[in-house]
Amino acid sequence: MISFIKPVLTEKANLLTEENNSYTFIVSTKSNKVEIKKHIEKLYGITVEAVNTINLRIERRKRYTKNGIQSSKSTKMKKAIVKIKEGDSIDFYNNI
Repeated sequence: MISFIKPVLTEKANLLTEENNSYTFIVSTKSNKVEIKKHIEKLYGITVEAVNTINLRIERRKRYTKNGIQSSKSTKMKKAIVKIKEGDSIDFYNNI
């Protein structure tokens, strides 16, 4: 199972990278910490110290339009915050 989807490049994620040497990824909802750790180590060639996961809930929205009430919802997501070994780094901007 592929557990990795994409890295998160926000201000808060960049702050975590600078302060704690941690990187944030959006991963598959069915993946676990061991799968995430193995996939990140294989993909980037680094040593992972810890993996924290966060399950994000589905947001439900209602919009009142002239055609009536329209309801929608966002997709379920899972974030993984990966702390890597001191001295290692991941360069996301290298391939741009």
